[in-house]
Amino acid sequence: MRTLQFREAVCEAMSEEMRNDERIYLMGEEVAEYNGAYKASKGMLDEFGPKRVIDTPISELGFAGIAIGSTMTGNRPIVEYMTFNFSLVGIDQIINNAAKIRQMSGGQFKCPIVFRGPTGSAGQLAATHSQAFENWFANTPGLKVIVPSNPYDAKGLLKSAIRDDDPVIFMESEQMYGDKGEVPEGEYTIPIGLADIKREGNDVTIVSFGKIIKEAFKAAELLSSEGIECEIIDLRTVRPMDHKTIIDSVKKTNRLVILEEAWPFGNVSTEITYQVQSQAFDYLDAPIEKINTADTPAPYSPVLLQEWLPNSNDVINAVKKVLYK
Repeated sequence: MRTLQFREAVCEAMSEEMRNDERIYLMGEEVAEYNGAYKASKGMLDEFGPKRVIDTPISELGFAGIAIGSTMTGNRPIVEYMTFNFSLVGIDQIINNAAKIRQMSGGQFKCPIVFRGPTGSAGQLAATHSQAFENWFANTPGLKVIVPSNPYDAKGLLKSAIRDDDPVIFMESEQMYGDKGEVPEGEYTIPIGLADIKREGNDVTIVSFGKIIKEAFKAAELLSSEGIECEIIDLRTVRPMDHKTIIDSVKKTNRLVILEEAWPFGNVSTEITYQVQSQAFDYLDAPIEKINTADTPAPYSPVLLQEWLPNSNDVINAVKKVLYK
């Protein structure tokens, strides 16, 4: 099986779907002439031309609205944000139009659109460019929210997102675009809403998603040398959430640690905690542990940033805490 970078998997997914359906087009900041801010659309302008790979002004509200309106005439746009921090300028269009148009029109209009781009921190980008908004969008009925952690999942899930008749938020990471992984040459998709057990274990369940899951893998390897076997679940889709896979794992391990790169108040891990305690409380042998960023804006200083972000040591400590070690 061949090896692709994350950015190549994203590009391949978009290109394959655009070859199969002329209604699909890509628009966003620097997606065409510059091949994408992170080169995730490299070569697409040459193949599909300027009518289907469209550079936009720095006007997120405007081009989000144009794309949403185009779905009502039968198109299926992909909108790239240079970072989801910039999506806040266009969030009115996403929340009040894309997410609601099917219901408000009594089913007369669908909104098959994908909003994609990087989320979370990416080094020294400071407070306004290091935020994770997965839980913001997941709080909105009508939106689906996907956060893949590797090239294989990225391609399969993005193809499913592009084919979906509802609006999908597809969140990546600047720090994952160069990550490499095995991706089949043949056609495949991954169902939206299905989590994946990336590592099997019997002692504790760790649930995570996106780039921060790497810290869970590091922790699991170190803990394994001490005889502690962690089961790691990659959520992949935040909404709809695969509660069953999480609950079944907790019923086996009786302990749960959740790792998420987001502020601790009202986030995805809070929702997982509620679902587990309401559906599998009697199986828990310890309180659920939640690992998040510090409850402050992201710092610029690399020393402070290291303290702000969750890491593998935090995971190890949380696992040992639920095991009473």
